[in-house]
Amino acid sequence: MQLSSEDASRVIEMAWEDRTPFEAIELQFGLNESLVIKLMRSYLKPQSFKLWRKRVSGRATKHLKMRNPEVSRGYCPTQYKH
Repeated sequence: MQLSSEDASRVIEMAWEDRTPFEAIELQFGLNESLVIKLMRSYLKPQSFKLWRKRVSGRATKHLKMRNPEVSRGYCPTQYKH
């Protein structure tokens, strides 16, 4: 799991986003869910990691198989305002 600091930062950002599935992170960076968890554990403070795990555990939008098929995007339409 050798990522540049920029890539690690982007993975962390994607992992925190509710609508970005783990499969998208794997496709883009080659990190499956367990590797993302390891990365998050090593980069976040212990309490931040616990909050993140609580947030994503069982969240349907973080797993394509659990996601509503009507959701075809990885982010909220109002997320990236210019």
